[in-house]
Amino acid sequence: MKLKIIYIVLFSLGISGSVNGQLNSYKYIIVPKKFEAFKSENMHLTSTMVKHYFSQYGFNAVYDDALQADLIADPCLGVTAQLLDFSSLFATKAVVVLTDCEGKEVFRTMEGRSKEKEYREAYKEALENSFVSFDGMDYKYIPMEKSETKTKKEEPITISFKDDVKSVDNAPKPKIVEQKATPEEQLYKNREPVSSNMVKVEPNERPLQNETQPVPSSEDFQANDILIAQPSESGYYLLDSASNVVLKLQETSMQDIFLADYMGNNAVVFKKEGKWVLEYAENGEKHLKELNIRF
Repeated sequence: MKLKIIYIVLFSLGISGSVNGQLNSYKYIIVPKKFEAFKSENMHLTSTMVKHYFSQYGFNAVYDDALQADLIADPCLGVTAQLLDFSSLFATKAVVVLTDCEGKEVFRTMEGRSKEKEYREAYKEALENSFVSFDGMDYKYIPMEKSETKTKKEEPITISFKDDVKSVDNAPKPKIVEQKATPEEQLYKNREPVSSNMVKVEPNERPLQNETQPVPSSEDFQANDILIAQPSESGYYLLDSASNVVLKLQETSMQDIFLADYMGNNAVVFKKEGKWVLEYAENGEKHLKELNIRF
């Protein structure tokens, strides 16, 4: 209720008109089937939910692999949605950003948060809170002259209300195969690992080919790979010699302890006796793997 009142005041002061004017010139919202923040396509149903919420607010949302003919002919008719994931160990945090055909940011939502433990429910609640930024925005597509479209440049408007939380009615759940996660699978305790089938990594001096934005890879890395740690928004990417992301480390509140997803299994990476170790469970059996990480 508090957040709703704040939005009513802001929109009555003209902020809604300014933001609305920015988005009225775009006919489509392009939703990627795979967001850069995630390892796989439609992970935790994030693409499905983002498209659904944009449609609820009256936008013509389309997937990036199902573009209309006029959008293919003129990409500047649409803006692309990106989901930024600022999640921590104890909370899921999401922001939706819209960029135009030139890659310029035209709109950014407030940060939506959730403390739900199950991934799908957490991102659903965080996105619902984030999309509150569109409340009161009476979107209506207004075609612009091509010359005006190319010359008109407006500064992005960011609406942010720190620590505010809004509850909205639950939206219908799409009938898509769920990726299950439980609170037990998300929580990790600082326990000393049991020595078992640890694999020794021998250095393999292969040069890093480039330092461009990493592209996630579903392939496992070789035992003798040197892994280069590249900072990310939530921790680090571990890159192999071909600059492929083989592991994404998520920071925790504890030093030298990271959460990870290894070959579809929840995992933890920690430092023991000066060496980095990957611990994960597969088919109920715990496995340890020594990593050669260079920060």
